[in-house]
Amino acid sequence: MKHVGILAHSAEGSALCYLSLCHGGIRRLGPHRHPDVTLDVISMGASMEDWARGDYAAIRVRLARSAQRLAAAGCDFFICPDNTAHLALEAGGEPLALPGLHISEVVAGQARQRGFRTVGVLGTRWLMESTLYPCAFDAHGLDHRLPSADDRALIDRAIFEELCNGVFKEPTRAEFVRIIVDLAARGCDAVVLGCTEIPLLISPEISPLPTLNSTVLLAEAALDAVLGNAPAPDWRGSAPMRLTSPGG
Repeated sequence: MKHVGILAHSAEGSALCYLSLCHGGIRRLGPHRHPDVTLDVISMGASMEDWARGDYAAIRVRLARSAQRLAAAGCDFFICPDNTAHLALEAGGEPLALPGLHISEVVAGQARQRGFRTVGVLGTRWLMESTLYPCAFDAHGLDHRLPSADDRALIDRAIFEELCNGVFKEPTRAEFVRIIVDLAARGCDAVVLGCTEIPLLISPEISPLPTLNSTVLLAEAALDAVLGNAPAPDWRGSAPMRLTSPGG
């Protein structure tokens, strides 16, 4: 069975992805069974000043170091449970030491497979104002919407001041629900939880729209690759790999 590497950037999202991968393995393989998993993380604090400067190349160097350590541990491929980190992975440079799955491609494929047409995107300010999801959605024939500028700022603050630190407040949850209601009013039929910590705050039961949980979808895509239900990953950073089949 293939060995999965988790190239982590934030603690809460990577922990949720690890558990999703293990729990998914148990559902699909049987009690106590899941692929071998190695998780590697360089403290996100080492990169925060680079994020603020927009120095994605410097961040990619750190992420590439994690990829090297995963390759040395014997991993066959990696998943990175951090949507925003993919901006740095795409920044250009030497191919990563092992192949991986691209999170926005996984999510876009699932959105198309589930028949959604216009998808709202929640995540960090860097992610929401980037081309990461627009490019993936365009490749799959999907439209998208973003929250207002004020709401993007609110979401970004909540992610870095609360969610990444394991803090989940009811007033913040209510604000996210309000934002999703607004996206529904603007024609969205689903919403991407495009920060891997957001599923810890917003569950499908309380979301006004169907959710595309990037954390769980990435873990499930990894299991598909392990079980041979999807092509072996071959993306090594830089320009994103465009998937050609629904769900990847």
